[in-house]
Amino acid sequence: MPIFAFMQKTSQIYGIRAIIEAIDSQRPINKIFLQKGLGGELFKELEVSIRKNGISCSYVPVEKLNRLTKNNHQGAVANISPVDFHDFEELVEGILEKDHKPLFLLLDQVSDVRNFGAIIRTAECCGVDGIIIPKSGAAPITEDTVKTSAGAVFNVPVSKVDHLKDAIFYLQSSGIQIVAATEKTESTVYAIDFNVPCAIIMGAEGKGISSSIIDSVDHKAKLPLLGKIGSLNVSVACGVFLYEAVRQRMA
Repeated sequence: MPIFAFMQKTSQIYGIRAIIEAIDSQRPINKIFLQKGLGGELFKELEVSIRKNGISCSYVPVEKLNRLTKNNHQGAVANISPVDFHDFEELVEGILEKDHKPLFLLLDQVSDVRNFGAIIRTAECCGVDGIIIPKSGAAPITEDTVKTSAGAVFNVPVSKVDHLKDAIFYLQSSGIQIVAATEKTESTVYAIDFNVPCAIIMGAEGKGISSSIIDSVDHKAKLPLLGKIGSLNVSVACGVFLYEAVRQRMA
């Protein structure tokens, strides 16, 4: 069965009880839409489960839910990720057991699904061992993400964490160098040694990497910009950083 046909059949769950069961069974849920003004014990149970599991949620008019599905949604519709997310610590430990220098990619609030897909595609081509994103504020993996990644999303492990800063500390304690892509430095990407176990952090479109994360990294690096435009698209910048790592490791 073609990938997209499979996704179209499995990318949505509707109904309060069905969504509760999906959460309990650890289905990879991107976002849940709830009808404004609804109440009842089962609806409250769903709200508690959503908050407990840190799932992105929006309260919307019933008309929005009717557009999402023509089925009896009971005031709740969930969008399901087409891929399963990996446990962060298990992912890191599994990669560390391999006989090579790990290369991880962390994305701080990258929210555009097409940028996310393009980044995943480049990451797969560069041999990235895993992509780490926060549970809140990150772009979901949707049909557009899959299409833009050219299917690479099925080849690169993606992990969601509660707090990116905690993930950074865990990586550092595991001997992995953390490099932030930021304009707030005088060092360029070409001055960084990527021929060691490392993780590269890319920031959100427009905002860049948050200050609390910048303060916790080992190295900061920027791309030299020789024209009048002050920045690159995040997926393009990510490609430059990753391929500098590839260049150094192949030298």
